[in-house]
Amino acid sequence: MMQPMTAAAPATPRVRASWIVEFYRSAIGKKAVMAVSGVFLFGWIFLHMAGNLKVYTGAEHYNAYAQFLITMGAPLLPNKGALIAVRTLLLIAVWLHIQAATQLTIMNQKARPIGYGERDYVAGSYAARTMRWGGVIILLFVIYHVAHLTFGKFHPDYIEGDVYHNFVTGFQVWWASAIYIIANLALGMHLYHGLWSMFNSLGLNHARFNAWKRGFATIFAVIVTLANVSFPIAVLTGFLH
Repeated sequence: MMQPMTAAAPATPRVRASWIVEFYRSAIGKKAVMAVSGVFLFGWIFLHMAGNLKVYTGAEHYNAYAQFLITMGAPLLPNKGALIAVRTLLLIAVWLHIQAATQLTIMNQKARPIGYGERDYVAGSYAARTMRWGGVIILLFVIYHVAHLTFGKFHPDYIEGDVYHNFVTGFQVWWASAIYIIANLALGMHLYHGLWSMFNSLGLNHARFNAWKRGFATIFAVIVTLANVSFPIAVLTGFLH
């Protein structure tokens, strides 16, 4: 006697990831994350450079600027409250930027399994070819920079609270100044190509925008690089003392 056929159990519907997750998993999503985090990082780099230019106004003004950063947001926020918040956002932006860049690189390598030595670099700029190594150099430099001038590590005569003194005496060590100069040259190349890529990721990739993009990226990178490189040079030459 034949047994009655049992109806098949309905298939379990696949749980579809949210559109945000799907967007981030795509190459376009990762480029967008790099662009947005890049806007924040570029803004912070420019403001950091502009604030450090106050060192040329003397110890009193530079130390007053450093104290302002500590008390910024008072009395609503406690001392260093706003500074810690900005640094936290900076760390998040750096992490997202590095993560998206790493994952995008892996995706590109899988799509083009040809070794870098075998590619044709005629159309590629030096900045584009060194973006990855430039990013590694900048990351290592940031770690050194914070340890050096914020926590007094590798510093010959660190005095808590005397930011001008720490700035000048820190750069009087020639190899410390050399590290800053080399790192900021790498930063300049990274800024130039990063700004160009950011504009493209944000949709400004029409031919009529190319001259404007190149000009802005060049000027921004040159200003930041020259200003940052000038600090150790000014100390080594005795202009700042």
